[in-house]
Amino acid sequence: MSTIRFVDAGRDDPDPALAAGSGAFRDYELDSTFHDELFHEDGTPRARARRLGAALSRIPLQDLERIQDGVYRRFVHEGITFTVLGVEDVSEQIIPIDCVPRLITAEEWDHIERGLKQRLTALNLFLHDVYHEGKSLRDGVVPTDLVLGCPQYRLEMRELKVPHDVYVAVCGTDIVRAGDSFAVLEDNLRVPSGVSYMLACRTAMKWAFPYLYRAYGVREVAEYPERLYSTLASLALASGTPRMAVLTPGRYNSAYYEHAFLAGEMGVDLVEGRDLVVHDATLYARTAAGLRRIDVLYRRIDDDFLDPVTFREDSVLGAPGLFHAYRAGNLVLANAPGTGVADDKGLYAYVPRIIRYFLDEEPILANVETHLCREPDGLAYTLEHLHELVVKEVGGSGGYGMLVGPHASAAEREEYAARLRKDPTNFISQPVLPLSRAGCFVDGRLEPRHVDLRPFVLQGRDRQHVVPGGLCRVALRKGSLVVNSSQGGGCKDLWILRC
Repeated sequence: MSTIRFVDAGRDDPDPALAAGSGAFRDYELDSTFHDELFHEDGTPRARARRLGAALSRIPLQDLERIQDGVYRRFVHEGITFTVLGVEDVSEQIIPIDCVPRLITAEEWDHIERGLKQRLTALNLFLHDVYHEGKSLRDGVVPTDLVLGCPQYRLEMRELKVPHDVYVAVCGTDIVRAGDSFAVLEDNLRVPSGVSYMLACRTAMKWAFPYLYRAYGVREVAEYPERLYSTLASLALASGTPRMAVLTPGRYNSAYYEHAFLAGEMGVDLVEGRDLVVHDATLYARTAAGLRRIDVLYRRIDDDFLDPVTFREDSVLGAPGLFHAYRAGNLVLANAPGTGVADDKGLYAYVPRIIRYFLDEEPILANVETHLCREPDGLAYTLEHLHELVVKEVGGSGGYGMLVGPHASAAEREEYAARLRKDPTNFISQPVLPLSRAGCFVDGRLEPRHVDLRPFVLQGRDRQHVVPGGLCRVALRKGSLVVNSSQGGGCKDLWILRC
């Protein structure tokens, strides 16, 4: 596959006539309701987007079509897939990729990075507290029944010493831009996925726009596997080089590509539960050369399936006695069991309080207004305004089990209202956010589509690292606000500019 080269793509002298609704952007429609990542409301390009807009305007649409096809074929070649759960079957599909990068300035990224570090620090402190002293519960920072009644709260973790008090070593926080500000949509603390898509997007885009990429001075993300390895290694309890492995549910898991990719990039074993055995409260992996001790396990399966002795007895994905090895202090699990209590969508509403309580600081990144249906006022408000809200299950993910009120039919809203009344504690509601829109190449045209962002934060023994990039998800269906790949979304590369 040959690279299409545009020798003038990096020039910083855009055509003064460049504007939304003209030239290559003739089908690009602005809507003042949404912040556009490329253009101001009057159609002129934003400062950060001038070079990108100029490059795109100089490329014939048929050549952009070839570039779009090229980056998609790279995903096909690499087997970068996701799983779609249908009514009667499960299918595996190539995740769609858009060839137009999204740009974020260094100043914007500094704000996001500081907010992410603050948030993860507070959540790790909160997790330690709820499994030990419980001061935040006694002081009314978070309702006790919300925490202790959460399905992700693990009694087995009470008073258990977590290595270096790092409950969450790998975090993926979903961020949206609504208007001119960024806000956190949700925290993903259990087994956050998507970093392999971030890395694959970057590889494809460096191929597609080599000159433009260099001209922008984009910050690199390629070191993520190395950073992940050093973060996990720093949590090891014994001195020397720790023996590490990635635990996967197997090849039929929707994120298996990522599991295999990260294990390969870190140079560690990829194991399934059937490969593991516990002896004398120590975890070993079966290998051709015999048993090999595992000191640090980066697990990519949910708590319930880790150990059939401690958790679900019908699980065949984990290993009997694994939690015993962890409890004995002979194993580090990343992330720690029980972290899900802090990314429950019901608890999300209290994260600003948690930050103020544990850090005595104001939140750097705002939360989205959230109504808890477990509270009578929250339920009443949600039912009354169902036609204008997004309603989510507190333990839901992937866009499943969600209602987007303005896009639902009257019958769908009535059916969902019945579910709310039957089990209100299982739901939250939020306003429909005016997610920002970024330029995309769709059906042979440059058009805006709604986007969000999932940066990845690593927490080691004594330092944090925020990858200067992230998984940028895009709602490729025109007018859709749902960016999940399982719901018709795709991904695009995120370029964090150095200045």
